[in-house]
Amino acid sequence: MALIVLGLSGALNHDPSAALYVDGKLVAAAEEERFVRDKHAKNRLPLEAAKFCLRQAGIAAGDVDVVAIPFAPIPITRRHRWHYARRYWYAPDRGLDALLNGNRRYRRYRNRIITLLEQLGIDARKIELDSVEHHLAHASSAYHCSGFSGKTAIMGIDGKGEYATTFFGYGEDRRIHKIKEFIDPDSLGGLYGALTEFLGFEMLDGEYKVMGMAPYGDPGRYDFSRLASFDNGELRINTHYANVVGLRRHKRDGKAYYFSDKLIDWLGPMREGDIADDPYIHYAASMQALFEKLALQMMDYYLGDIIAETGQLAFAGGGALNVKLNQKIIARNEVKQLFVQPASGDSGTAIGAAAYACERRGVQVEKMEHVYLGPAYSSREVIASCEQHPARPRWRRLANVPAETARLLVAGNPVAWFQGRMEFGPRALGGRSILGCPSSAGVADRINQQIKFRERWRPFCPSMLESVAPLMFRTDHPAPFMTFTFEVREDWKTRVPEVVHEDGSARAQALKSGLNDVYYALMEEMQRLTGNGVVLNTSLNRRGEAMVCSPADALEMFFGSDLEYLVMEDILVTKG
Repeated sequence: MALIVLGLSGALNHDPSAALYVDGKLVAAAEEERFVRDKHAKNRLPLEAAKFCLRQAGIAAGDVDVVAIPFAPIPITRRHRWHYARRYWYAPDRGLDALLNGNRRYRRYRNRIITLLEQLGIDARKIELDSVEHHLAHASSAYHCSGFSGKTAIMGIDGKGEYATTFFGYGEDRRIHKIKEFIDPDSLGGLYGALTEFLGFEMLDGEYKVMGMAPYGDPGRYDFSRLASFDNGELRINTHYANVVGLRRHKRDGKAYYFSDKLIDWLGPMREGDIADDPYIHYAASMQALFEKLALQMMDYYLGDIIAETGQLAFAGGGALNVKLNQKIIARNEVKQLFVQPASGDSGTAIGAAAYACERRGVQVEKMEHVYLGPAYSSREVIASCEQHPARPRWRRLANVPAETARLLVAGNPVAWFQGRMEFGPRALGGRSILGCPSSAGVADRINQQIKFRERWRPFCPSMLESVAPLMFRTDHPAPFMTFTFEVREDWKTRVPEVVHEDGSARAQALKSGLNDVYYALMEEMQRLTGNGVVLNTSLNRRGEAMVCSPADALEMFFGSDLEYLVMEDILVTKG
């Protein structure tokens, strides 16, 4: 009998998702936001995502053996709840709640999951409900999916799970061993999130914007060392400034922030609008520099010996999506292989919890080679959506999708690209993308201003043939998921200027043959036409929206922007 494990995330009231393993093979995974069209799907559970996973696998609800959730009760005998209460001494209601009712959130989440199972037709009495600690789920999503053999260092940097914020350990013989956890409010991810709010962005999304703003500033202009320190193996956040609760929070227009009035007194008012200017670009640079410094110090302290021994590191948690940190890690001589879970944030814990449940039942999960795990749509469904759309778009079949799309790109046109199964995780990797020719001057600004409607200083990323990556960058480290930035060689900066960031780097996807054939063939056509084998790639959505899932979603986005060309499967859609 096959072991069928359904992972369900959403315990922290954002980014709910579902993932389904059948005998160790990840057959489907999707985020709820894509189906309900509500970015991060806050305060929801992954009902539609779970329905999709079961439908995709052809599995009846009654066939599920295990439901794994990335949240678990933390006993009072462990230091987590005591540390939390002690560090939040200035908010005694929070501390007492942690000590006396410290698993309240877990019980609430478990009850919501049982209700969800009823909606799915799964009898909670007939399945095993496996509660996996949040950071173990992150760790499993990195280590068990990495494909690494031998001893592997594991690092997790996140905002917060139950109480833990940061994880250091190692994997060996498919088992995960914990070395150290840090506990809220001592959270490097939480500190970055608090400064993200101060810089005028929303947490969960804005961290990428801070990282994109940082290269425009001077990290030496302001000393942020007062915000956090790492001494004698302990991380400590200064809660006079950030990671604050209760009365310490800065409040404005009815909203409470994760930083204090004292931060405002020090740095001045919050940034507003879309302008990246002095002093805020320097604040972003200083925050990024502090994040990198402390993360590397912690990694060296707890994992340095293991990395020196094996050269392997698996990394997850929201902090693992900080590609500039990942660039610094790869640059270390002792790091031979770095696997960053492509869905490192909380949506990826559905995979992690399910993988952990498989492994502790003796079923080894497969290496994660790709993230094309969502729904796909046929040409017939695409045509039906076009015919039902009130704008009556024009459409025609393409005889050669890669060749005809490449010609549109080389002519300077952005093209919306909708092919095959939707990606899982925050990065568009050629399933639901907006593409451009990276040697076509001005195409990045055009996409920012007329299509994505986002800040003009935010960079775009290149997708490329795997064979091109060693030529364009100063490394041949695998980069299948856009989780790393690399320094671009001087000659390539002029060849593909539209995908080179202010600091001379690019966040790359280097695609292997056999994982996304149509996208690979498109880049082969680009190589034939331009000599580069590279496309500019950004997600198929507008600012503040979830990435497109269905043809109807794509058409809605298409007619709500200045896009002129939309390629869905072998159908070219235009506006008439």
